[in-house]
Amino acid sequence: MATNNKSKRFTQKLHIRKGDKVMVIAGDDKGKTGEVLQVFPDKLRAIVDGLNIVKKHVKASQTEEGGIQDMPAPLHISNLLVVDPQTGEATRVGRKIENGVSVRYSKKTGNII
Repeated sequence: MATNNKSKRFTQKLHIRKGDKVMVIAGDDKGKTGEVLQVFPDKLRAIVDGLNIVKKHVKASQTEEGGIQDMPAPLHISNLLVVDPQTGEATRVGRKIENGVSVRYSKKTGNII
């Protein structure tokens, strides 16, 4: 009896983490930078502060006022590059083992991120 479960067994490691400063390399916000607020590894998407702003119609509740609100929508992680904190340039990210711990490093400069 086969089940039709669409969930993946393992989630892949992403080059982006919450709190990283990233640059958008494709889409309407191309060239803009912002900080990652939230990452969705199963959907391969991330929410970046101040980018990909959409208008959402919100129904009023007892605690909140209704109306049209601006909020950031998720971007696909393939459209994002991590900004190197030392040089300020967008760079690809690699992984290497240092002192028994896996660390991320900048492919352009070799600096640890």
